[in-house]
Formats: sequence, C-alpha cells, structure tokens
Amino acid sequence: MTGARRVTESALGRLGLSGRALVVAVPLVWLLVFFLIPFLVVAKISLSEVTIARPPYLPLLEWDGLRATLNLNFENYAYLWNDPLYGNAYLFSVRVAFVSATLALLIGFPMAYYIARSPEPRRTLLLTAVILPFWTSFLLRVYAWQGFLRSNGVINNTLISLGIIDTPIVMLQTDFAVYIGIVYTYLPFMILPLYANLVKLDDSLLEASADLGGRPVATFFYVTLPLSMPGIIAGFMLVFVPAIGEFVIPELLGGPNTLMIGRVLWNEFFANRDWPVASAVAIAMLVVLVVPIMALRSAQARAEEKR
Repeated sequence: MTGARRVTESALGRLGLSGRALVVAVPLVWLLVFFLIPFLVVAKISLSEVTIARPPYLPLLEWDGLRATLNLNFENYAYLWNDPLYGNAYLFSVRVAFVSATLALLIGFPMAYYIARSPEPRRTLLLTAVILPFWTSFLLRVYAWQGFLRSNGVINNTLISLGIIDTPIVMLQTDFAVYIGIVYTYLPFMILPLYANLVKLDDSLLEASADLGGRPVATFFYVTLPLSMPGIIAGFMLVFVPAIGEFVIPELLGGPNTLMIGRVLWNEFFANRDWPVASAVAIAMLVVLVVPIMALRSAQARAEEKR
C-alpha cells in the first residue's frame, strides 16, 4: 500500500498536483461542469433573439464567408425592466420567500433548541422525525396539503364537526396555503443548521449568565441568540433562496393571483416559447439572489475580523 501511494504521489507530482490541490480540484470541476457552463449557456441565450425554429433563438455568432458577426441583443433585459409584470413577480416572490423564511425561523428555532438540549436517545429520535419527510416524494407531500386545505378537507371537516365554524373556510388557492406549503416543505432546512449550531453551545455560558443574575429571557437574548446567529443566517438562506424560485407549491396550492417568478419563468419557456426572455428572467433572478448573499457574506467576514 505504501509503494502504491508513493507511485500515486509521484504521478500527481509530475502533473503538478498535490493531494490538497486534487481535493480542491474535484468540487471546482463539478461547479465548472454543472454550474458555470450551464450559466454561460443561459446567459448566451438571454442575449439572443427569439425565432420560430428549433432551438427557438438565433445564434449570437454568424459567419458570412470570412467575416464573423457577433449579435448581442440587450432588449430582453430592457423588456423585463419596462414590463411591470416581471418586477411585480420578483417583488412578490421576495415577499413570499422572506415571510416564509421568517415563519420557518419562528417555528424551527424552538424545535432545534429542544432537540439540541434533549438527551440521547431522544435527540436521535427527534432528528429522525425531522429528516423523515425527505424519505417521501416532495410532490406527494404538497398534494397531501390539498386534502387538508380544501373546503371539504380534513381541517374544515374537523372544525365543522366540533362546532367551531358553520361554513368551510377558504384556504386552498390562497397565499395562506402557499405559506403553509413552503414552511412545511423547507422547515427541515431551517432546523438542521440551527441544531448544528445550538448543539455546540457551551452550557457553562448559560450557567455563568444565571450566576450573574440573568433571567432566562435575558440569557436567551444576550447569550443564546447571538451565539446562534450563524445557524440562523444559514437556515434563513437555505429557506429564502429556493423559496424565491418555487414553482410547484404556488402552482398546486396557490391561486391565479399567486404569480411568483418561477411560474413566469415556466410560462416564458414552455407556453410562450420565448427562450431569450426566459433566460433573461433566470439571469436577473440569479443577480437578485447573488448580490444580497455576497453582501451578507462580506458583512459576516468583517464582523468576524472585528472579533
């Protein structure tokens, strides 16, 4: 084994690669193949013009004998800016994602804290319960909420049988149903980062706060909450980012007025067959997501440097 390892290291050395460089190269190649190249393809399509052909867009580079002509069309981005439909869809998607992530934080933080403070084997059982929904189909879980929220569904039938209400409450095909679906679906993505952060919380800090006369509420706001901020930010981003581009949940649980950017993107690609505009929508959505995340990461890095 030692000889084989030396031969491998020698071969890597001749290629100019060390073991550490090889470990870093694997995810870099993965990101290059499955992120950067598709992004460049979408960016190229966004600068093209729509046409009735297959594929339904004109090439950027045209050859005319010995002369090459590069045609870049920025009208797709101007169209997004001038048409209020896309701006309203972006704003509505950001609002839905922000509210959903906030609700998931309010629900998930107590759950994560309880799991982190629980002894074994209860902690393992609770974590299994959090992960258990991933073992079933995402689509089936969203469909199941239709059975709960419809007028003759489980919730309305239960409330009517208990005499709490006389007529069914309209819940399906509303923004309320969309919030429920997103929070339910992405709640584990909030709980798990919070748990990973809270389980490492030093109990001696809580004891020191109590010894100094700090009440439980003050200890939470001055000790527990600041120390759990990395988990809060990670969980919030894991819910907020995918919720902006969500398509399935608004389509199955939302109404006709629930126009999120994911539905707009689907309509442009498959209904209108306008791939350049659809690609421009995707690029603009990526910019809307990446710029705040980069700013947040920069603020975090500066805060860590001050510490």
